[in-house]
Amino acid sequence: MHFRLILPFITVFTALSTCSAGGSTMSLKIGDKAPDFALENAMGDTVRLSDFAGKNYVVLIFYPGDETPGCTKQLCAVRDDFSGFEAKNIKVFGINPADTASHRKFAQRHGFPFPLLVDPHRITAKIYGCDGLLFIKRTVFVVNPGGTIVYLKRGMPADSEILKAVPEATK
Repeated sequence: MHFRLILPFITVFTALSTCSAGGSTMSLKIGDKAPDFALENAMGDTVRLSDFAGKNYVVLIFYPGDETPGCTKQLCAVRDDFSGFEAKNIKVFGINPADTASHRKFAQRHGFPFPLLVDPHRITAKIYGCDGLLFIKRTVFVVNPGGTIVYLKRGMPADSEILKAVPEATK
């Protein structure tokens, strides 16, 4: 009896969670031009994707939350493998809606050598197709110096897989 009462709510929730604005559909794909953005880092400085045009590959890691187990594991793995990113002159950024104080504390606590960017209204996450119904969808993008997406994957890809998307001679 109770199941019949909640079935319509389950149906609506399922429909909402799979709609294109917040569902599993990826709005961008490899080969697309990466949308520019202007987001604050934990120190309050503005970072734009276009700042790296013609200069660097950029890794964007959209993640759900500071100090959550999966996010901490993922970003600490990047920290531990950071010499590989530096060797290829790659700029790495973590992105989620947490505020600068949360990002600063999270980065300091775990010694992240890369900035965490604040996406307060999840606008950048929406543009990149990473805004879920309740949380940011864990997604990694690699953007080449020409501004083209050359790698993207949902979830927590190995750093070695991300690094393979960037040619050796990028300095």
